[in-house]
Amino acid sequence: MKEIHSTDEWVEVRDASKGGAVLLLKHSSTCPVSAAGFREFEKFDTPIPKYFITVQTARSVSNDIELDTGIRHETPQLLLFVDGQAVWNASHYSISRSKIQSAVEAYA
Repeated sequence: MKEIHSTDEWVEVRDASKGGAVLLLKHSSTCPVSAAGFREFEKFDTPIPKYFITVQTARSVSNDIELDTGIRHETPQLLLFVDGQAVWNASHYSISRSKIQSAVEAYA
């Protein structure tokens, strides 16, 4: 799992999904709901590359993701990218290992 901090890193992650699925979590370091989503994401075992953004330190990156995908920003928010496109997303308590697994099976 790797934290991204810049728009350039975001573009690299999006472009990497053209060669295979990637997961990207946006989270808040001060929110208990976000902490719960982060734990579920962290514990999800997968060979798919996993990335995360801490919104307090990379809000402009989060804004760029919203602009690029058309998906309204929320925290926590998990996105699954395939072929450079967000094919699935979940937020708040919808971020669970079972739902992530279902999305990976359906889209990746």
